[in-house]
Amino acid sequence: MTKRELVNRIADETGLIQQQVYLVIQKTLDAITESLVKGDTVEFRDFGVFEVKTRKARLGRNPNKPENTVPIPPRRVVKFKPGKAMKSKVLNLP
Repeated sequence: MTKRELVNRIADETGLIQQQVYLVIQKTLDAITESLVKGDTVEFRDFGVFEVKTRKARLGRNPNKPENTVPIPPRRVVKFKPGKAMKSKVLNLP
């Protein structure tokens, strides 16, 4: 699902103007991003948790020349852990 599809779906279900829905979704995503940049955890009950983790430095290999090792520096990544409600709905898919 794209952001555009989400805007259309919410606008159809609520009767709001698409521009208003788009603005609310964009502000929500901006707020989530700002919190993660600060190092905060973003938690939505029953949906999931976004958090910033630091990956350790490691050695990588060139798949074309496996004898060459390349140092990969540590870096920060965003992780998502699904909540209970989402997990149970996804597990019950056919």
